[in-house]
Amino acid sequence: MLGALFLGVGAGPAAADTIRDRQWGLTALRAEEAWGTTRGAGVTVAVLDTGVDATHPDLEGQVLEGADLIGMGAGHGDRAWARHGTAMAGIIAGHGHGGNRGQGVLGIAPQAKILPVRVILEEGDPGRAQARESKGGALAEGIRWAADHGADVINLSLGDDSDSAHHEAAEDEAVQYALAHGVAVVASAGNGGREGDHASYPAAYPGVIAVTAVDRGGRKAPFSTSNWYATVSAPGVDVVIADPDRSYYEGWGTSAASAYVSGAVALVKAAHPDLSPAQIKRLLEETASDAPPGGRDDSRGH
Repeated sequence: MLGALFLGVGAGPAAADTIRDRQWGLTALRAEEAWGTTRGAGVTVAVLDTGVDATHPDLEGQVLEGADLIGMGAGHGDRAWARHGTAMAGIIAGHGHGGNRGQGVLGIAPQAKILPVRVILEEGDPGRAQARESKGGALAEGIRWAADHGADVINLSLGDDSDSAHHEAAEDEAVQYALAHGVAVVASAGNGGREGDHASYPAAYPGVIAVTAVDRGGRKAPFSTSNWYATVSAPGVDVVIADPDRSYYEGWGTSAASAYVSGAVALVKAAHPDLSPAQIKRLLEETASDAPPGGRDDSRGH
């Protein structure tokens, strides 16, 4: 059963005139260099989350018709609707807006399409507790739905890293179904770095690209879970995120790190469409920059 969304939001909005300059993750992941080859056109990234605001100026035209597997809680226009999912979609495939698209956020794969699948409610949604009780199978259902509806990549910026977190057969089987159908699965490793580093699911399922968070200096973020399943790390601190209210905030969490890697995987899929999920995971492991001593550790992966 899903436990948490792994993104924290700062107290105040980011200044609009410095948003692009503050997107340090694009530089860290050498996005400009990758864009010389591809910007992700032809690739679909499923965002299994709280929903995505398809009318946001930074995402307009990028969001496909998806699915709502919860069917309750806040609706479009409510404050507790699609904030987390919209933030993740912006990191993955935001294209900015305004003249020369110079305003707003740019995603790692700004020409990729987003397939939204609502499988969890926002933490501030009054229906969240009821949804957790009655819609516990939504994640497994959503993974299969995305695999059957054109996803090339599935982003899971969510999970359960509590001390009661455990393997759930239906979720694992859904992940393996997606992988067998050629869909790469990326998940946040968890925000339990200060709370025991418990294994987080779905990140710990076999074949998943599990992403931990680092700061601007490439150091492990204190909140980021360290565990055996970590694959790679990505920016997860001071990340500028788009909100449905049209403001921009700085967020933190392995949710953001997962979204960055999903965007990177979209670029890989666009450039090398025949690579399998296992080959993509191995490529990330072998080409990751600033690898820890010895090539891997539990805090940053490879």
